Amino acid sequence: MTDPFNDQTGRASLNGARGLAAARIGIGLVQGGLLYFLWRSAAQSEGLSDALTWPATQPPLFAALALACALTPVMLQAGVGRLSVRTLALWGLIAAAALALLGWHDAAQQTREYFRPPYLRFPVIAFAAAALFIAHHLIVPAVASRRWIADFDDYFDTAWKAGVQLVLSLGFTGAFWLLLFLGAALFHVIGLRFLSDLISEEWFSIPVTCLVFATAVQLTDVRSGLIRGVRTVALMLLSWLLLVITVLVAGFLLALPFTGLDGLWKTGSATALVLSAAAALIILINTAYQDGREDNLPPVVLRVAVRVAAVLLTPLILIAIWGLSLRIGQHGLTPDRIIAAACALVGVVYAAGYGWAALSPFWRKTAWMKPLERTNVAAAVLTVGVILALFSPLLDPARLSVADQVARLKRGAVSAAQFDYGFLKWSAGRTGQRALAGLARSDNADIAARAKRVQTSTSRYDDERSAPPVRPRITAWPQGAVLPAGFDAPVPAGDPRFACTGAEDCVAVMRDMNGDGRNEVLLATRFQITLFAADAEGWRPEADYRADVCVGPKSSDHRELLQSPDIAPVAAPWPDLKLGETTASRQIRIDCRPPVAVNP
Repeated sequence: MTDPFNDQTGRASLNGARGLAAARIGIGLVQGGLLYFLWRSAAQSEGLSDALTWPATQPPLFAALALACALTPVMLQAGVGRLSVRTLALWGLIAAAALALLGWHDAAQQTREYFRPPYLRFPVIAFAAAALFIAHHLIVPAVASRRWIADFDDYFDTAWKAGVQLVLSLGFTGAFWLLLFLGAALFHVIGLRFLSDLISEEWFSIPVTCLVFATAVQLTDVRSGLIRGVRTVALMLLSWLLLVITVLVAGFLLALPFTGLDGLWKTGSATALVLSAAAALIILINTAYQDGREDNLPPVVLRVAVRVAAVLLTPLILIAIWGLSLRIGQHGLTPDRIIAAACALVGVVYAAGYGWAALSPFWRKTAWMKPLERTNVAAAVLTVGVILALFSPLLDPARLSVADQVARLKRGAVSAAQFDYGFLKWSAGRTGQRALAGLARSDNADIAARAKRVQTSTSRYDDERSAPPVRPRITAWPQGAVLPAGFDAPVPAGDPRFACTGAEDCVAVMRDMNGDGRNEVLLATRFQITLFAADAEGWRPEADYRADVCVGPKSSDHRELLQSPDIAPVAAPWPDLKLGETTASRQIRIDCRPPVAVNP
């Protein structure tokens, strides 16, 4: 059988530090030239120049080129000297094609209301970079060992060394620019602006940035022993943080039976919070485990912490899945929830594998946490596959979210009045707009009318009637008090009570504020208090209050301030101003003057 990694025939190699340096600097210069070309095209399309504007006039093409040109050269620089020229060129073409397809798909799905170069959303850039980093460091050790799956210590050595190189190279590039700005400031104070003018020119700044980064990669690669030393120190320091996060997560989980999960659900970001804690555990477990060699085991206290942390992953992931399932059941799919579900899927693999590694020694003899190695490789492959699926037509979050939300509307899980039509127009790209057009042709007159109104809107917030009314969460104070009838009825986005529909409850106090014998309502959010008065149409907001932040309260949370037993109206020291037929309302000036120092 032919070895798929054996490319000895016709192998071209780059030998010697000079050859490696020339290759990396050449890649950096080419990258700088391509990115400058794209910047010129984007600047011209924005009216900053009168030259040709291609390819910025074709957003999908521009996004594809931008993503490929920004990330592929970095991978090529990391692969120089570690892969043969033929293998590196083939891998570079595959990676560039995959990145270009991700960029093309992302730009093609966006609408033109907010189209700006590089026509890429941040999640696409971040996840594409992560997928490229992981895939590259799965391929390099495999090619070097001429096996589909390399030894784990090779994966560890390659990936963590490259991570340190990347951080140091970025830091070197940032330091270079700090020095340039410092030099420009020095020359500027003596009346010389040539350096300031030079570094403000993109034909200089973009290629030089790429060149300096490539130089940093070469310098850190030449001193590989130094990089390994830095990596060793960094891993040692990080590994001791595992004790901290393990104690915190264990305490959190032990407290849940007594506190319940309501507080976690009220944050509105329970899944993201718990998944972040799980990710921290996974990273710090690996900083302690490192390559897993018998001669490189951590101290006993860290080995115990690794086992405990590995077991704690399972309840964290289960809580994340529970919270996510509750949100999806209540409000359906959104792109963020689909991405969170994908992260939870990867988390399940880590939790299962790490839990098995931690507990398997109780019934079978095995090296310390040895199954962790296979888990890391499997999870890395899964992560790359999930990212490629999420940001391609296969599992496009916008498409899946739109299909689910429209299905909920059609089956009556959400009413026509509560359905978020604005999501389809402003947050779901072209797929959402097509679905909105379909709803505008609906046989249901109410749905069609609401969809048409959103179709003609020019801003996400210009038609508050299109936002679904939501019942606010308001706690009457003091305890036992009852809100006036209708005050906590569902409200649209334009009502101040809409701020009480988020993660935190508001506090309401009933007081007669104008001496007419009828109570008004003072409603406090974290940042302000709003006065509501009743009229024939219901409760109308009349005024806003903000506490003096210079003196007095220890807390700036207006909900706590409103619970004070001493609440009363205070006459204003200065009146409003009449200006002909209109009135200018007095605005309070807050001038926190420092205290006057008194000599003893």
